This record gives sequence, C-alpha cells and structure tokens, in this order.
Amino acid sequence: MGIQKPSKWLEWSGGCSMDPSSFTQTPFAALTFVAAPALLTNCSSVLALGTINRMLRTRDRMHELFDESKAGGQTVEERVHLTEATDRVERQAALLLTALRAIYFALAAFASATLVTLLGAGLGALLGGLWVHAMAMVGLLLGFFGAGGLVVGCVSLFRATQLSLVNIREEAAMIRERQGM
Repeated sequence: MGIQKPSKWLEWSGGCSMDPSSFTQTPFAALTFVAAPALLTNCSSVLALGTINRMLRTRDRMHELFDESKAGGQTVEERVHLTEATDRVERQAALLLTALRAIYFALAAFASATLVTLLGAGLGALLGGLWVHAMAMVGLLLGFFGAGGLVVGCVSLFRATQLSLVNIREEAAMIRERQGM
C-alpha cells in the first residue's frame, strides 16, 4: 500500500477537508446549515414584535404627558418634571426606532442567509464545490451582518429601558413626596 495523493478537492481548497458532496449524502446536512439562520430569523421576529409593543406604549405615555400638559395648573416643579419626562420619552422613542430598524435589518439578513444556504445546498449538489464555498461565505457574511444588527438593536433597547427606569424612579419619588413618606 503506497502513499495516497491528496484528492484534487483537497489541493484546490488549500487542505480544507470539507467535501461538497457531503451535503447531498443526507437531507439532514442541508437542514443543519439552514437551522441556525432560520432560528435567528424567528428570534429576530419575536424581538421586533416586542419592540413594536414598547414603541406603542411609549406613544401612549407621550399622549398621557400631552394631556397632563394641556390640563395646566401645575406648579413650577411639576412643569419641570413634565418637561424632563417628555424629553426622556421622546429620546426613548428615538432609541426604540433605532432598535427597530436594526432588528429589521437583522431579520432581513438572517432570512437572506437562510435562503442562501438553501440555494447553496441545492447548487452544491448540481454544480460542485466552488458554489458550496461561495454560498457558504455569502451565508456567513449575511449571518454576521444579522448578528451586528441584533447587537445594535439590543444596545438601543437597553438604553431605552434605562430612560424608562429614570422616569419610573422620578415618578416614584414624587408619589412618596406627595404622600409624605
């Protein structure tokens, strides 16, 4: 038994042992590569729905502040509080919109990565190894863009939550002050 020469595939790929035919040997191989971006697409959708809900609640809070300002009769201290709370709610809405944009971007990137990996699995079976690598790289790139979008969205959501907490603490302090506690 002599020394075996590396296959043409190993020579072309620079020693990488990923055989494109392995994707077509079992139907579960393609599903493995599709599962991660599909799961992240689902997670991004849920995060987007929660962010939309928070945006609507912020809009409701702004309506409450507007009605409070329309009523008039506030002391100087209450007007200052009202203005500060309005500014924070406005910044919170802007952060939520930034988060929503980033989450939608991530959602589109993950959905595209799912499609690209499905296409890559199909084209790999028909056209060979070069297509598998090209589609895998595009899928990975889309996945990284999606992950970046999720990071930006989550940071914006965190900052919006911090603003909400400031409003809650300030209003709690005002309630305690009015109750003489």
